[in-house]
Amino acid sequence: MRLFCSGSFTVAALALTCAACSPSEPPSAQPAAPAPAPAPTAVGAEGRLFVTNENGGDISVIDVASQRVTATIPVGKRPRGIRLSPDKSTLYVALSGSPIAGPGVDESKLPPPDRKADGIGIISVADQKLQRVIRVGTDPEQTAVSADGKRLFIANEDSGEANVVSIDDGKVLATFKVGEEPEGVQLRPDGQAVYVTSEADAQVTVIDAIGLKVLKTIKVGPRPRSTTFLPDSSRAYVTSENGAAVWLIDATKHAVVKTIHLSGQMVKPMGGVAAPDGSFVYITTGRGKNVLFIDTKSNEAVAAVEAGERPWGIAISPDGKTLFTANGPSNDVSIIDVASKSVKKKVMVGDRPWGIAYVP
Repeated sequence: MRLFCSGSFTVAALALTCAACSPSEPPSAQPAAPAPAPAPTAVGAEGRLFVTNENGGDISVIDVASQRVTATIPVGKRPRGIRLSPDKSTLYVALSGSPIAGPGVDESKLPPPDRKADGIGIISVADQKLQRVIRVGTDPEQTAVSADGKRLFIANEDSGEANVVSIDDGKVLATFKVGEEPEGVQLRPDGQAVYVTSEADAQVTVIDAIGLKVLKTIKVGPRPRSTTFLPDSSRAYVTSENGAAVWLIDATKHAVVKTIHLSGQMVKPMGGVAAPDGSFVYITTGRGKNVLFIDTKSNEAVAAVEAGERPWGIAISPDGKTLFTANGPSNDVSIIDVASKSVKKKVMVGDRPWGIAYVP
């Protein structure tokens, strides 16, 4: 039998029609092969992401190349801030037994804190397991690691203190009053100073990371959440969540240089990370959903990417080409291509992702 297919069909329609009516291969000869799974969208980054899930009490491990969760590490109550050791062998995660409470919540109506759950969890990167917990201070939220990898600087939110602890033996080396509700803790890249933000007192306490003494207190905008240093240690960018602004600080003189006012709906500056070459600082905006690109020459926001629901924690690949954000309410992580300023993939993780660390 000769088959004629009308020229008015598209190429795809022609192929389907001819296949359906071919006498040499009846439709019932064999079932159609399943469609192959779509390949991950290439983002030019490898390595792993370790994502703290505050409500889940665990850490999701994402393989960046395959863009999927490959492991889940139980760690304890309310894991939030997470840091990688200088030698990239160990992760430190802040754990807290304090009940979750947003701004303005009447704490007298909350359940009592579980102080046995407070501490800094130490995780082996190679084994992907919790090794031990350092018990220090109350309600630790974030931490920084000294340049030599021997000390931790810890913000204890409930007590309004920053503790310095020896990693080897857990001994407290120093304690500083740093204002109410301290949160962000960041080591200057040269390893000489640590900035601790106080949400309730709208200030940054500068600590000498070597001599372990307070150098200065800097007043900034309302509810400062984090500090991002440029790689050369020259400047610091402090987010002011309730001020819709970023405070630019001379990080050698510890003096305010400029307030970078941000526009947009519900802009709540939260976390930040600098490009490896220092050309941009990337800021998450919480309920504003975006990641803002701040040009460090003009010190103005020049672009924005809608990352997801309330992005907070943020990380960057070593080549500076890919950003990663932890989006709490939607329980996912966004993988963002910097060049195209677009989200290439969202990876589902645990319950209420908060912090994120990139491990090469």
